[in-house]
Amino acid sequence: MRISAALAPVNRLYVDTSPLIYYVELHPHYIARMDAVIARIKSPSIEGVCSVITLAEVLPVPLRMRRFDLVADYRAILLNSREIRCVPVSAGIAAAAAELRSRHNLKTPDALHLAIAIETGCDAFLSNDLDLKRVTAIQVLILDELEIDLP
Repeated sequence: MRISAALAPVNRLYVDTSPLIYYVELHPHYIARMDAVIARIKSPSIEGVCSVITLAEVLPVPLRMRRFDLVADYRAILLNSREIRCVPVSAGIAAAAAELRSRHNLKTPDALHLAIAIETGCDAFLSNDLDLKRVTAIQVLILDELEIDLP
């Protein structure tokens, strides 16, 4: 599916951790697709959403490697970006995540990400984890399944 078609009905998009890593760290296989997604988020039509959990997931490796440039890049996009809203975990979100975990046998971080996406009214969840497609409460878009639009 083309990125434009996948995102056409989306007003609010949750960006999972792996696509964000691909974007910030310029992954050669994914950067063109993520550039296209981020360009749509930067347009006024789509709001990007992520979680503070993402910060805990993306920072350990750059901190261990003493890549403070990457730490700063992650903090900038997650905490200081006008395009992506970083949502905290509340008791209600934790309870929704527990429900998702029990229903779909998810890992806690995945359940929390999905619960935040659902609770904040996201229309879609961008990931690269095929296992998350079993959750039907939200449309899960898999980055590997998305194609760049031709000019």
